Amino acid sequence: MPDKITVAVLTHAGGAHVSAYYEALARSAETKDVVLCDPDGKYVEMARTMLKDKLVDVVKTPAEVFAKHKPGMALVTYEAALAPPVIEQCLDAGVHVFAEKPACVRAEDFAALKKKADAKHLQLMLAFANRLNPPILEAQRLIKTGKLGSIYSLEMHLVADQTRLKNPAYHKGWFASKARAGGGNLIWLGIHYVDLAMYLTGSRIVEVAGFAGNVGKQPIDVEDSSAVAMKFDNGTFGTYTSGFYLDKGYQAVIHIWGSHGWLKLSAHGEKDFLYYSTKTEGEAKVVHYDGPFEPSGYTPFVQAAVRGCAGLQEPPINSEDSLRTLKTVFAFYKAAETGRSQRVEQGS
Repeated sequence: MPDKITVAVLTHAGGAHVSAYYEALARSAETKDVVLCDPDGKYVEMARTMLKDKLVDVVKTPAEVFAKHKPGMALVTYEAALAPPVIEQCLDAGVHVFAEKPACVRAEDFAALKKKADAKHLQLMLAFANRLNPPILEAQRLIKTGKLGSIYSLEMHLVADQTRLKNPAYHKGWFASKARAGGGNLIWLGIHYVDLAMYLTGSRIVEVAGFAGNVGKQPIDVEDSSAVAMKFDNGTFGTYTSGFYLDKGYQAVIHIWGSHGWLKLSAHGEKDFLYYSTKTEGEAKVVHYDGPFEPSGYTPFVQAAVRGCAGLQEPPINSEDSLRTLKTVFAFYKAAETGRSQRVEQGS
């Protein structure tokens, strides 16, 4: 396998987090060069500024990318409703895909892409970048090594700003349209912690219930608030509040209780992490995590994805986990709409 690969960035005027992806690729030692497909031309100058000599070509269509180049990974950041056919073109060309979430407006569309990726032995990864934040990895280690014992329950909240929803430009964008985004706060921002709930505990969410709505009354047709109840396959229960409520910034906490202790983690905005365990000998006490909180965000996650596609390590997420998280969110939307709890479909 090559130590370095070409990465194709496929985006358009509605692409999200493009500058963060450029920064990650610029810093990625395993990214040899970058080919940009941007039919609207919105992000071309930014690419030239941020990627410099790594940017080797700019084209208008995915077909041009694959006719002229052989990328080792395609990074797709598209409006959710428009993403599936672009991802499919990448897979048809035999290229691993890293996609901005949610990459679909129906779980069935992503399931079809997963089936194709698996048949071709290709990676299909969603951008759940919080997975590699150092305190998240430490929390996962504590749980895996039994420091908390059997997991009993989980409580989370991830709250961001309501300010963005008051911007007229936001009202016109795809994030504010259910038909274009698949949903609102939960599928765009809250989905990160849905993934982390399963990633940290090593358990699948199998049933969901709750409420979703537009509590801020802004002119959008998606939810800005969700209250989620979750049941996991190991019998654990959990609750999750996700919403746009603040004037600025974030408030976020993950609290997990087990038979031998608990942990409380905030690594998004606020930075605090402590845990308590009775598993080891001696007097139990609260331990404050004194390790790093950086690097975090998209740069280390994209770098790990590139390394995974180059065969240098395991990818930071697989297609099964990506699909499972999407199925969980869409099952919750159905539960909120019908007023009845919903089983999360398992398997592909």
